[in-house]
Amino acid sequence: MGDYVARIVDDELDELLAGLPAIAIEGPRAVGKTETTLRRAATVHRLDDPRHREVLSAEPERLVAGASPILIDEWQRMPYSWDLVRRAVDHDRSAGRFLLTGSASPVEAPTHSGAGRIITVRMRPLSLAERGLAETTVSLADLISGRRPPLQGASNVRLGEYADEIVRSGFPATRRLSSRLVRAELDGYIERIVEHEFNELGREVRDRRSLRSWMTAFAAATSTSASYATIRDAATAGESDKPAKSTAIAYRRILAQLWMIEEVPAWLPTNNRLTRLAASPVHQMADPALAARLLGIDRDALVDGADAGPAMPRDGTLLGALFESLVTQSVRVYAQANEARVSHLRTRAGEREIDLIVERADGRVVALEVKLSALVNDNDVKHLHWLADRIGPNLIDAAVITTGQEAYRRADGIGVIPAALLTA
Repeated sequence: MGDYVARIVDDELDELLAGLPAIAIEGPRAVGKTETTLRRAATVHRLDDPRHREVLSAEPERLVAGASPILIDEWQRMPYSWDLVRRAVDHDRSAGRFLLTGSASPVEAPTHSGAGRIITVRMRPLSLAERGLAETTVSLADLISGRRPPLQGASNVRLGEYADEIVRSGFPATRRLSSRLVRAELDGYIERIVEHEFNELGREVRDRRSLRSWMTAFAAATSTSASYATIRDAATAGESDKPAKSTAIAYRRILAQLWMIEEVPAWLPTNNRLTRLAASPVHQMADPALAARLLGIDRDALVDGADAGPAMPRDGTLLGALFESLVTQSVRVYAQANEARVSHLRTRAGEREIDLIVERADGRVVALEVKLSALVNDNDVKHLHWLADRIGPNLIDAAVITTGQEAYRRADGIGVIPAALLTA
């Protein structure tokens, strides 16, 4: 554990564990859940070990016995472990009793949701701030405070380094590997999803090539709101016999169960003058490196402006789409630390679009545009001004996240923030 990378979610876990009896940490495989929880656990049950699982199946009560905190790792492999924890919490609500981790939603759902007993925390790949590319100087906490703080700081991170981060991934185990080894790790990760994970969730895949084609088409749709019919058609280009819509929906559902995809929902406020908003989500994978690997594109090709994979309608380059995905992943980490939600805004005709809306519990928002550019001009902020005109004081701040070097505020008050300088 000497190489453990401190996570922003660590503070959230410590605060929750100090006051609540049971915390479930969910997220994709290899995101670091086990390593993070092992640092806190006194008793460990590894349910991904068949021998350990066999013993616990014979004596399930062992799962909730021992010194606290008790870690039940990969709990979904014994779904009734959730109900055992829930009942143990009903009997004793002392703080810090249980930690559960899961890399997938179970096929057999627990008999009880755990509401009021087990609190769920999402863990994502490393954000840009956690990767330590630069000394962060701008916090999302300040932006959503409504104080409109001055923005300052400089970053030496340039376009090529952001492209490096896209293909390297935010999975902790890849951080010290060579580029060749990272590609091998990601290939193995995707292969396991295709060959094993779907079957383990009860979805028999007869045509693995079709599944991989659909995943590749979904990767090509990164940072777009392409319809599932468009994704299906991209996955089956040149084939006359198209799979049913239900097949694409089933693929999507299981990838979501595996936390492999995390779409950005549409922002649909009810208390202001905005109308005619689109309800479609923006497609994102858990990590843009998975999308890049599925598409077979490397860092140099991205920087050169190359495209890859099936044709997909999008504004701008593939690098721009994957950079938006990288920023979205990071902003979600920062927003969770601040108890805020992340969505996107798009009008039905597509004439207005804002990449990220960070919403506080009271409904007030920070609007963020993501630009693959070091410079920001008036055209880049026109949608932010449009939103300010529509919702007035409910827009507490607005900024453009860039690949530039300097953080500052424009004369119109819109912030300009290099992606590497932003943190929670």
